[in-house]
Amino acid sequence: MKQKKSPAAARPARPARPIRVQTHEVRIIGGQWKRTRLAVADHPGLRPTPDRVRETLFNWLGQDLSGWRCIDAFAGTGALGFEAASRGAKAVLLVEQDSALVLQLKRVQTQLQASATEIVRGDGIAALRHRDAQSMDLVFLDPPFDSSLFESALQAAGRVVAPEGFVYLEAPTQWSDAQLESADLQVHRHLKAGAVHAHLLKRLARHAA
Repeated sequence: MKQKKSPAAARPARPARPIRVQTHEVRIIGGQWKRTRLAVADHPGLRPTPDRVRETLFNWLGQDLSGWRCIDAFAGTGALGFEAASRGAKAVLLVEQDSALVLQLKRVQTQLQASATEIVRGDGIAALRHRDAQSMDLVFLDPPFDSSLFESALQAAGRVVAPEGFVYLEAPTQWSDAQLESADLQVHRHLKAGAVHAHLLKRLARHAA
């Protein structure tokens, strides 16, 4: 007797489904692109600055960044740099080493028609070192949390930030004034949100004049 095939066996095998890259979103908090949601592709180690932290940061800085010169040295999603541009910054340089993330940043730049932004693939610390001394009003530092880049990044940022400018540092631990002294920086504001320590830094008083 011929054995009947089960319905499952009779069906042809389905082709494998393509692997989808999951995406999430980052929201611009204020300025001309307020409430605009930007797609962010999942990427190993990519960790957008939380909305709450960005909102607090720009409250610290003031809502209007008109005329400011900014550099986002570890741009990642671009949330910090595009937020600065949304709030009127004159020029925002976003530096990112990963080619896939650079392409995504350029897509966002096109979507927003963000003419004040420049996107460069490269090393963030090297980009800081190539800027003129005291030429930046705002420096964003958000290196990978598991990296050893913090000290070098802070040294480079301390040289490039203008006398009345600011350095934003996002890190897994809190940095003290004693740790920052060699970079000629000091803590102006600090916030802990979950695993994130957000610092707003200024030049040491003796170097700010």
